[in-house]
Amino acid sequence: MLVVEDERAIRQGLMDVLTFRGYQVTAVDSGRVALEEMEASSFDLVVLDIMLPELDGYSVCRQLREDGRQCPVLMLTAKGSEEDILAGFEAGADDYVTKPFSVRELLARVQALLKRQRLAENDVFRAGPLEVRPDRGVASHGSQQIELSVREVRILRILTEDPGRIVSRRTLLREVWNMKNPDRVETRTVDVHVAKLRKKLGTHGAHLLETVRGQGYRWVGASF
Repeated sequence: MLVVEDERAIRQGLMDVLTFRGYQVTAVDSGRVALEEMEASSFDLVVLDIMLPELDGYSVCRQLREDGRQCPVLMLTAKGSEEDILAGFEAGADDYVTKPFSVRELLARVQALLKRQRLAENDVFRAGPLEVRPDRGVASHGSQQIELSVREVRILRILTEDPGRIVSRRTLLREVWNMKNPDRVETRTVDVHVAKLRKKLGTHGAHLLETVRGQGYRWVGASF
């Protein structure tokens, strides 16, 4: 696990708590060093502060995703506004904790992200004619392979769990982006991600992933 926090006391406290709970922890104090560590090693999870010297947490997270790294990112933020939290999700974060936070809350978020990651890595599923392999981030049909991000895999999984059911944008914000109060947020994030997913899926997406105006999305093909 990588902890990225520039305040020494908080960084040391996080290291102590996580190490005591049995996690192997590397801690750094800047965004630039964090990216260097991620180039050199792989991590199961990144605990990432937003306010960092040189590169802020948003920039680090965006670069991590652009590099194709799909490990969960838990953002630490002193900025609790919906706009700041949404910016973190749009940068590629999986969850967030607002400072000051309790040790119990932090550990619960860490454990939930790691558990979800383990399940996602091992659970191959079908989306119509496509076989989706979360561990590889691909959907395949015969010799064709389509690269998918972690969020695209989650969107597909939710839509294909119950073909024909309309899944609202609010549900996707809550289940895919872990947003606590999606009813209070106005964003086009879901539409943008679904549009990218549909484009990646090509003819499969055009026929099977349907937009229901004013309500959300549904998968109209079998998910055997």
